[in-house]
This record gives sequence, C-alpha cells and structure tokens, in this order.
Amino acid sequence: MTLYGGIEAGGTKFVCAVGGGPDDIRDEIRFPTTTPEETIGQAVDFFRTHHAREPLTAVGIASFGPVDPDPTSPTWGYITTTPKPGWGQTDLAGPLRRALNVPIGFDTDVNGAALGEQRWGAARGLDTFVYLTVGTGLGGGAMVNGKLLHGMMHPEMGHMRLPHDFDADPYPGHCPFHGDCFEGLVCGPAIAARWGVDPRTLPPDHPAWALEAHYLALGLVNIITVLSPQRLVLGGGIMDQRQLFPMVRTNVQTLLNGYLQTPEILERIDEYIVPPGLGSRAGVLGAIALAENA
Repeated sequence: MTLYGGIEAGGTKFVCAVGGGPDDIRDEIRFPTTTPEETIGQAVDFFRTHHAREPLTAVGIASFGPVDPDPTSPTWGYITTTPKPGWGQTDLAGPLRRALNVPIGFDTDVNGAALGEQRWGAARGLDTFVYLTVGTGLGGGAMVNGKLLHGMMHPEMGHMRLPHDFDADPYPGHCPFHGDCFEGLVCGPAIAARWGVDPRTLPPDHPAWALEAHYLALGLVNIITVLSPQRLVLGGGIMDQRQLFPMVRTNVQTLLNGYLQTPEILERIDEYIVPPGLGSRAGVLGAIALAENA
C-alpha cells in the first residue's frame, strides 16, 4: 500500500497523519502550535519514526498563512507575513524535505482542504468551487477549472473589504492589518470581542448569529460574482453553529436580488452552500491529497 504523510498546520494546533485517504488513516497525532522549532521538530519526529518503519511516498503540508507556494521561489514552503508571533518567515517545508528526502506538497490550509473535499467530500465531481473556513481566522481556497487557484501567490479571501454599518455594529474589527475586513468582522475572536463572551456559549437565537450570517453572505456574494463557483463549502468551528446555514443562504439570495438566474441560487441553494463532507478532517485529508499530487 502507498502511504502518505499529511500535516494540517494550524495557528492553534498541528495535526499530522499517515495514511492513504479517509478510510485508511494508520496513525495521527495532534499537538499545540508553539514555537517553530518545537512544533516543526515534533512533526519531523513523528514522520521520521513512521518513515523508518514503513516508507512514505510523499508528505503534504496544508498550512496557515500567508505562505509562499511558488516552487520556483527561494522561499517556497515558507510561512511569510503571518500575524502569529514568532512564525513570520518560517521555513516549514524545508525541514521535512531534508529529514525524509521525499517529495513535499505544500499549499494553504484552505487550498488543501478544498482539494480534499474535491477528492473525497462535498465537492466531488466539480471543477470550480470554493472552500471557506471560519474559525480563529477566515480563509478561502478555490479550485478553478480543476486546478487550485494560485496566481501571484494564493487567494486571501478573508481580507476582502465589506460594507460595515458602524451604527448597527460599532465593533472596529479584529484584523491587525485591516481592522474590519471579512476576517476581522466574522472570525471567532471578533465575535468574542464584540459580544464579550465565548461564541460557543451564545444560544442559537442570539443576535450575534444574524449579524454573522449577514457578513458571511456579503463575503460569499463577492466570491460568487467573481469566481462563479459551482458550490460553496463552509467549514471551521464557527460553522459548527448549523443555524447559520439557512440564514446565510437566505441572505445570499436577498443580496443577489434575482440578478443570477441560476438553479443553484434560485432552486437548490441548500445544495449550493453546504458544510464540508469531510467534516473536521478536511484539513489533514487535504494535506494527504497534496502529498498524492506531489
């Protein structure tokens, strides 16, 4: 059996797994994201142990960012201008490649999750779609015509600007770079700061969720009109609040105001804006899919 390694490198925790797909995970480990030296060292030790016992064909890394995914760049495999303290300009892929001497697939966490969803989850059979995660931050990965979207670097959907009514919502935003960008208005820390409580403690009918659905729909309409995706897959801890999905769908239809006369929007929006088919495993399975591509 061909074995791959996968790393979901998150700003809060790393998830490392060895396997071949959703039904073939041989081992998995999770540990907090501390310093680069300690965290990357733990990942290297985990895979080096497995590689000695049963060789890995490749390792995929789906990382928080921004990152440099350009294989021709001298800083390919680096986390670049992240706001996470201590992690700016960190070589993430290099230590794995030197320790294991196998091909390394490298991309953003959300592009990785998008690839996993296309291979095994809610986007199977599609070639143009978006995966959005809403949690500690907000990020979007896109596949267009069967290829993960990169261009200049990679999508940064969380940093688009949205209409912000300061009378209705005086919160200035959480993003250290842009304040009230998409991420700055809807991420978990923004909800906590705006309402003064952990979002997980808010009841389903709290006004926080109506405001959250409004902002999410504004961002999704921008994505819909720019990329024309065949489906939008929404994951991350905030989207575990499943009451958000019907509110977001209704808001999207209202904001589009009949402009897009497509069955996906008018008749099948419940199948158009959906949770991940892989659930919370989308990230690490996406990393394994990156390894397969590598």
